[in-house]
Amino acid sequence: MLVLGIDTATPQVGTAVGGHEGVIGSAHAARGRRHAESLAPQIEFVTGQAGIELADVGAIAVDIGPGLFTGLRVGITTAKALAYALQVPMIGISSLDLLAFPARFSSRLIAATIDARRAEVFAAFYRQVPGGVQRITEPAVFTPDDLAGELLAQPDDVLMVGDGALRYGEMFSELEHVEIAERGQAYPSAASLVQLAHARALREEFVPHWEIEPLYLRKPDAEINWSTRESA
Repeated sequence: MLVLGIDTATPQVGTAVGGHEGVIGSAHAARGRRHAESLAPQIEFVTGQAGIELADVGAIAVDIGPGLFTGLRVGITTAKALAYALQVPMIGISSLDLLAFPARFSSRLIAATIDARRAEVFAAFYRQVPGGVQRITEPAVFTPDDLAGELLAQPDDVLMVGDGALRYGEMFSELEHVEIAERGQAYPSAASLVQLAHARALREEFVPHWEIEPLYLRKPDAEINWSTRESA
C-alpha cells in the first residue's frame, strides 16, 4: 500500500510518499508560512518524481500537531479533501512523534520540542524501544523556564530535538546533561510520517477522515488576542 504523507505543523511544509519499499519520494520547503501556496504544487511534484498517480495512493497520513494553527488547518483540510476524493482511509500522527522518530537510535531520553511562539514550546518526552521510540509523557505547552525545570529533574542524559530547543538553545545548553540536536532535526519530517504511517497501515490502524482533528493544545493567537481585548 502506498501512503501519501502531509506535514504542515511548523514553518516547514513537507510531503512524502512510500510503501513497503520505503520512502520513494519526498520534498520539504520553508517559505515563511506560505503553506497554502506550497502544498498542492509540492504534492504534484512528489507524486510525479515517484512516478505514481494520486489514484495509486491507498492511505493519507497527516501531521495533526501540535503546531502552528494556520499550518495545521491547511494540512489537515487538504489531507481530508484528498482522502474523501480518493475514498481512502487516513492516519494522523503527532508532530512531536515525528520529531522524536529520527532520534530512535539514541539511548538517551529524547525531548521533542516545537516553537509555539509567544515564549512557549510544545514538548513531550520519549524513550528508545525496539524498532522506534515510545512517548512517555503527553504533549503539553511549557514556558522555556518550566521545560528547563523538567529537564533538570530528569536523572538521565537528554537529547533535545526540534526548533523549540534551538530557539531557546542558550538556556537549555547550560544544563550539563542536555544536548541539543543539529538544525537538520529542527522540523518534523514527512518521510518519517510515511514510515510511521505505513507501519500503522499494515496493522489497519486507520481513522475515518471525519475523525481526524488537530491537536492545538491552546487557542489560536487571534482568539487569545480578542479575549484579551474584551477583558481589558
